Amino acid sequence: MPRRAARRSPDRRGAGKLIALLLVLALVAGGVFVVLRYYQGCKEPPAGSAREVEFTVAEGATGEQVARALHAEGLVACGGFVGNALFKSTGKTEEILAGSYTLTTGMTLDRIVEVLTTPPVEVPTVRLTIPPGFRLTEIAERVEDVMGIPAKGFLARANSGEFEVPGYLPKGQGLEGFLFPETYRVPEASTADEVIQVLLDQFALEAEVLPWGNAKDLGLSRYEIVIVASMIEEEAAVDKDRPLIAGVIYNRLRDGITLGIDATLLYDDPTPESGLTTSDLAFDTPYNTRLHAGLPPTPIASPYLWSLQRALEPADTSFYYYVLCGQDGHHRFAETLAEHNHNVDVCL
Repeated sequence: MPRRAARRSPDRRGAGKLIALLLVLALVAGGVFVVLRYYQGCKEPPAGSAREVEFTVAEGATGEQVARALHAEGLVACGGFVGNALFKSTGKTEEILAGSYTLTTGMTLDRIVEVLTTPPVEVPTVRLTIPPGFRLTEIAERVEDVMGIPAKGFLARANSGEFEVPGYLPKGQGLEGFLFPETYRVPEASTADEVIQVLLDQFALEAEVLPWGNAKDLGLSRYEIVIVASMIEEEAAVDKDRPLIAGVIYNRLRDGITLGIDATLLYDDPTPESGLTTSDLAFDTPYNTRLHAGLPPTPIASPYLWSLQRALEPADTSFYYYVLCGQDGHHRFAETLAEHNHNVDVCL
């Protein structure tokens, strides 16, 4: 009787190869998906609230350098190879123009490239110079002369209490002392608010470098330091006198002696056209530092950096008095009233 043929079992090795191939394909597909998701994510703006960034493209900068700088500034989500590849994929890296641009962290890559490849529109500007020691009223008049912005309206905005200089200016306070004296190029069509903001931003920028930690040791707030600096600015004509005048102010504040600074009284002089008169010296105003001890309630002018510096770093001196002496604007300093009276006789 013939034997029945044996049934062959399936090729297990072939099935294993198929499963391995399917796994590889799944991994590759998953990898491609992850890469595409990452790539797509890199095209989106970085997470977080939008903020303005002043971005500069140097003359001769390569696309790779610009891509790296954009990532460093937080303007694009990805750097390195992927960031550079994305940047190149726009096809416009050779069209990027050197210059300064205002970008925001909420822009897409395509919008950033559009900005960097569009020639900037030339905005007509004017030259505005604010000298050290100018008061708000004088600044308003200068702005009106140069830019045609009515002085009355400019003053109203500057005293509105709506502007801030975080860390320096109390909320709701007018801007006397905080419109930084400097020469500016401002857009010709600027509003009063825009001019004010430019000057306030310059104050904040300049003030960053100063040793504000000294204010606490001097027993004053930052706002009070600006008041002292404004008095130094108005009193000193020679730079070497500034730290000494500051020292006199702090000595008298410490001992509760009235400052006796006529520049503060002139700030609130009811009859400025006639100069300081005997009646002015007796005029009861918070700015009369002959009558009232302590600081006046506000700065009396816009101090330059050198006066702010001296207000924070006064001379360690035993002087309590000074008097203007000589045509070059220098002062003579004294420890005692008798010595001061002698200096007055010599100098006046």
